[in-house]
Amino acid sequence: MSNLTGTERSKYVQSMFTKIAHRYDLMNRLMTGGQDIRWRKQVIKLARLTPNAALLDLGTGTGDLAREALLQQPQAKVTAADFTIEMMRVGNKNGNLEWSAADALNLPFKNITFDAVVSGFLMRNVTDIQQALKEQYRTLKPGGRIVILDTTRPKKNLLSPFIWLHMHFIIPTIGGLLSGERDAYNYLPDTTENFLTAEQLAARMIAVGFKKVDFKRMMFGTIGIHWGEK
Repeated sequence: MSNLTGTERSKYVQSMFTKIAHRYDLMNRLMTGGQDIRWRKQVIKLARLTPNAALLDLGTGTGDLAREALLQQPQAKVTAADFTIEMMRVGNKNGNLEWSAADALNLPFKNITFDAVVSGFLMRNVTDIQQALKEQYRTLKPGGRIVILDTTRPKKNLLSPFIWLHMHFIIPTIGGLLSGERDAYNYLPDTTENFLTAEQLAARMIAVGFKKVDFKRMMFGTIGIHWGEK
């Protein structure tokens, strides 16, 4: 499935997330042992929001990062944007946010709009990583921060066989049982193993123009948080 490109891949991803939207949050908790909650807290801290800061949560899904931003900085102006309507519809049941239908490759926002742009598990799904980064750069104010939470291709180590088993058997099995969409949870390990390394994503960010780029790995090297400034 990760070999799909362009419009074909975009349609597949949108359809997939529409089908699993009602179980998305539960599966995130189960797949990460609840660690994704802590990761999102770190993402918002790294965004360094000030009162009245304008934040874009891109690829918001059900709005977890956007809600965390409002918990940490209640006066922030938060926009939760995604291109899968059903994900936002499910998220809206858990409390109102300012939602926006948006394509990460062609954002419907003016230049120099946001003080920070954050995303959680978005970048491995876009069809053009460089274009998605350019759009985030474009909409950021000078000095604005980008923070990316996503899977990253793990380095080979003694735990590699166990990581492979978790990703290729445990996750698809549980995901299939809970959502009825096993294919969707085969997509996760597929895209993780074919996504950029942490170093490669950092290089892409620098190539677009971001400064002070850095990252850290978590969960046995399968998860990364990247950050930088415009």
